Parts: sequence; structure tokens; C-alpha cells
Amino acid sequence: MKIVRRVPRLPPLARDAHKGDCGAVLILAGSEGMLGAAILCATAALRGGAGLVRVALPAELLSLLPLAVPCAMTLLRRLSERRLSGRGRSTPDAAPLRAAIAAADAIVVGPGLGVSAGTAALVRTVLANATAPVVLDADALSVSSPLRRPLRAYAPIVLTPHPGEAARLLGTTAAAVQQDRPAALRELCQRSGAVVVLKGASSLVGDGQQCFVNRTGNPGMATGGSGDVLAGLLGALLAGGMAPFAAACLAVHVHGKAGDLVAERSSERGLIASDLPSAIGEVLR
Repeated sequence: MKIVRRVPRLPPLARDAHKGDCGAVLILAGSEGMLGAAILCATAALRGGAGLVRVALPAELLSLLPLAVPCAMTLLRRLSERRLSGRGRSTPDAAPLRAAIAAADAIVVGPGLGVSAGTAALVRTVLANATAPVVLDADALSVSSPLRRPLRAYAPIVLTPHPGEAARLLGTTAAAVQQDRPAALRELCQRSGAVVVLKGASSLVGDGQQCFVNRTGNPGMATGGSGDVLAGLLGALLAGGMAPFAAACLAVHVHGKAGDLVAERSSERGLIASDLPSAIGEVLR
């Protein structure tokens, strides 16, 4: 793959811009014990410039998210395979979710969902109905493993695996992925037909034809929730109209630069994921 070195740039906001111009992100994330993943993802999407963020959650979590992310909206999410249907088949329970999918400018699926049949059904529903770009992260990747054929969808897809998730997608080991990360990236792009962000030190972004090697970031970012922040930021950039490969390149660059800013102010060891969204806002100024 051709090596791309230039970091894409965001166009400036128009002086008369309104929230509808900045894109709407739908986030399908969080479950009992993992609401923090949805909070981090939604906060990062807002700090990344999304005009509107809606988070689909189980009923028992709906009232909790606004306490942490008051700028985000919520939507009832059901994970019953019986109730989630694909394109062309409608059920009362699936209708609000399908309407939210249709209204979104970008969709993020996976952080903190848990690995279950319900999550697999949710991923299938999104891929069958979305026309806006879709980010598959975390548990959405686990339920899609192993990859044996390109993902079928009506929309562009971006996968964001860490080495362990990449290994499950490829049916190999994390050690083998780490031994030859460019080869793993190429194989992931080929099998999925998607843009792929292979996370880790010097994250790689590829689309099968070109590859970007990220140079920002530090070891302090190896902490729980950092990937949830990246997924939300990527969703915001996609919702703002960036092409998937360019959005993924900029997202990993800004995410790493925000981590460097936090580490400079405090320390690498003291960095936690919730430090990152506000730093992202500063990096994007």
C-alpha cells in the first residue's frame, strides 16, 4: 500500500453554521457495568465537533447518561434478536432504532456493548439499514469475528481493532499481528472491504490502497476507555462529512496529540481516558 504522510485538515466552520451543519452521530454503546464506554464515546463525539449526538441504551441506563453527558440525547435500545430486523422487515420495537439509523450522518457501534447474540443482531441491523458511514469498534468487532468475507453493507465501514481484536478477526494471534502489523492491516482491509484502523503504538490506517502511520501518542494512552474516545471522535469527523480514510487518519492523529497534551501537563502514568475529550477540543482549535 502507498504510504500517506500528510495529515488531513478539517475545513473551518462557516460563521453562520448551525448544529445541523455539523452532523449527527448515533452511538450504540454501553451496557450494565459498562456505561462508561458510552459516556466516553459520546463526550468525544461532542468534543470532536458533532452537532448532535444520540446514544442508544438499555432502559435501565437511559436516565443515567444525561447526568454525565447532558449535551447528548438518548434512545431506548433493545438487543433481542427477535425484535431487531433487517432492511425490508419492520417490527414495532425496531422502528425507533431504524429511524435513528436513517437520521444519522455517522454511526458508532460497539463500545461496552458486551459479546452476545443481541450485540450480533444489533450489528446486523445497523449494517442492513445504514446509509451513513459506520464505525465498528470493540464488541461489534468481536461478534463479527472471524472475518471470512467482506462485510455486506449499504454504507462505508471503518473497523477499529486493537491487536487482540485484529487477531480474532483474522483467526490468528495477537503476537502474529504485532510481528507484522502492515501485513495484518493489508489482510484486514482485503477481508473486510473496509477502512481499518489497527490501533497500538504508531496506529496504522489503511483502505487497501494506501496506508497512514500515526506519529502522535504515548504509552500513557494504553488505558481503559481510550479506544472508546477514538471511536467517538472518528464518528464526529465522519458525520462532519470527511471521507472514511481521511477521517480515520485525522482521528488517530488528533487522539494521539490530545494524549500528548495531557501527558505534558501531568504525566503519562497519570493519564486516563476521561482526560482526552477536553484535550481533543483544544487540539482541534
